Amino acid sequence: MSTPKLVQGYEVVIGFETHAQLSTQSKIFSRAPTAFGAEPNTQACAVDLALPGTLPVMNRGAVERAIQLGLAIGSTIAPRSIFARKNYFYPDLPKGYQISQFEIPVVQGGEVSFFLGDEKKSVRLVRAHLEEDAGKSLHEDFIGQSGIDLNRAGTPLLEIVTEPDMRSSEEAVAYAKELHKIVTWIGICDGNMQEGSFRCDANVSVRKPGQPLGTRREIKNLNSFKFMQQAIDFEVRWQIEQIEDGHAIQQATVLFDPDTGETRSMRTKEDAADYRYFPDPDLPPLVIEPEWIERVRSELPELPRAMAARFVADYGLPEYDASTLTQSKAMAAYFETAAQACKQPKLASNWIMGEVSRRLNVGEIDIAQAPVSAAQLASLITRIADSTISNNAGKQVFDELWISQSTLPPHTERAHVTHETTGALVGQGSTISGAARIDQIINEKGLKQMNDSGALEKIIDEVIAANADNVAQFKAGKDKAFNALVGQVMKASKGKANPQQVNDLLRSKLA
Repeated sequence: MSTPKLVQGYEVVIGFETHAQLSTQSKIFSRAPTAFGAEPNTQACAVDLALPGTLPVMNRGAVERAIQLGLAIGSTIAPRSIFARKNYFYPDLPKGYQISQFEIPVVQGGEVSFFLGDEKKSVRLVRAHLEEDAGKSLHEDFIGQSGIDLNRAGTPLLEIVTEPDMRSSEEAVAYAKELHKIVTWIGICDGNMQEGSFRCDANVSVRKPGQPLGTRREIKNLNSFKFMQQAIDFEVRWQIEQIEDGHAIQQATVLFDPDTGETRSMRTKEDAADYRYFPDPDLPPLVIEPEWIERVRSELPELPRAMAARFVADYGLPEYDASTLTQSKAMAAYFETAAQACKQPKLASNWIMGEVSRRLNVGEIDIAQAPVSAAQLASLITRIADSTISNNAGKQVFDELWISQSTLPPHTERAHVTHETTGALVGQGSTISGAARIDQIINEKGLKQMNDSGALEKIIDEVIAANADNVAQFKAGKDKAFNALVGQVMKASKGKANPQQVNDLLRSKLA
């Protein structure tokens, strides 16, 4: 493990608790629907409200999704786990307790690995346990009233808890993004942070290096990666200022206000004992047979880690490239389609992580909506690899292709390509075939490289004759003079000369 970055002489310690809303059609202990956006209190049944005489019944689909996550992150699946009642009183908790798991969770251990820059990191998981969600308090400030919407009460959650392994806000965000990728990749959660499907709580503390862990404060309900980093950074600064001013940190639950960029205390933080956990008498132990686990394992898609390892083995990619290209199924499929078509996997990787990603970020769109298809990118890379155009000219072609196809009328049909391994949408293209459209742009813009050695030699001879000083300096051992000569040749050829060919011929003539 690398030496952690210190902030004003303090080491930052971060652990995460993430609530992933499971993608079941009904709630964890009832048949009430879980669809988002319904009118308040139209999706809460008698079981969710704990009316007298009702009994909870476990949702098999929720258990199966917990097993899927456990297998995806290398956890132990408990053959027998127990549900407990977590007792606290709040207006949106109709039972006066929450059904959760305490002593024996369904998923135990495991780890999440990811890259921070080009450095590989791993965060250990303590557990992931099944539980039901509470309702939601609605505050109508303009009329001075509050209401309770119990539609969310009983929605199945998987709470994923880490060890305090993260040492910076950047590392915490990278972990959260990787976990988000995993749960959406295997389809157990839609990952919609704005709708509350993927909610993160960050436990943050600071300490002097080598000292025991400091007192943590929990930042609740971080619903975007941007706010997550801002909240942690503010909290770290605040805690250090408090300690430096001689104040002790009090354990508390805090909220982040994106308008002010500050955290504010909501309540003192409860310990487990405050919740008075005890086994739920209405639910028998959850027993998971080995055959069930193996069936779920056989039905899992190729996981991001396994796919990244395959990209390294099959395509010779660096580990960092492979990890980046497996950020989503759509991106992985886009890469495979392009790499197999152009037979240049490293070039395809470079283009996707470079120009394609740049354009996606500017347009704030997903690769599934990319106007340049994987097949078109492959055709473009082929033209670069066979020296038809230079890499710089390739960027001009790509930009023209992207812009022109982004402005196609909505009704225009586009070619959709899917990859047989993932079945994911991998890009869109115009009705003109990829190679034909690229050749059309190359010809229209006059970007074809000059590969005629005779014509190129003539230009080089003229440049050498006109630049005697640079020739003399190069022969005296000054490499910058050679670069100046190359620049003159490229200028004389209007940028159409093949740079490698220029280098080779020029060196040969100056030898």
